[in-house]
Amino acid sequence: MTKIHLEFTVNGEARSASVDGYRSLLDTLREELGLTGTKKGCDVGDCGACTVMVNGEPVNACLMLAAEAQGARIVTVEGLQSGPDDLHPLQEAFMEHGASQCGFCTPGILMMAKNLLDQNPLPTDEEIRFGLSGNICRCTGYTKIFEAIRTAGQRMAAASSADAAGCGCGCRTEIRIKRREPISAEG
Repeated sequence: MTKIHLEFTVNGEARSASVDGYRSLLDTLREELGLTGTKKGCDVGDCGACTVMVNGEPVNACLMLAAEAQGARIVTVEGLQSGPDDLHPLQEAFMEHGASQCGFCTPGILMMAKNLLDQNPLPTDEEIRFGLSGNICRCTGYTKIFEAIRTAGQRMAAASSADAAGCGCGCRTEIRIKRREPISAEG
């Protein structure tokens, strides 16, 4: 079979792969690009473990052909971190609350939770339940997952408010620069 050459942006980086036309986006991410954070659970779109963002929308990567992602912007769980030592607030909250046990469902849940919090940083339990309705966790019972999502949402909302007032660390440097005020030695 003739391979299809694909080009897309994955986690902010231009990537390419040559794949058979029947290959799923999930298999391409894991096997061709080495991004194994996205998990293959059911392989029929029922469990949500393979959730990634494609052009800003969550998709089950097991149900999407890789060829459909030509030219797309894809974000996997590996792309949540802003740097190698900088966990996303969701990842930090999941660790703090013990929101993952076996960890197999966690990447998909993190991606759906990020999608939810991007739209609504302070969701109710009902909104979290609806936002995660396509993700199955067989270990945790969801209580700690909900706690972690609420915590991350609160932190993200607080950081967003702080960023609007300054650089986010409380020093208000950004405002000083915009107003062209001198920066004092005190900070």
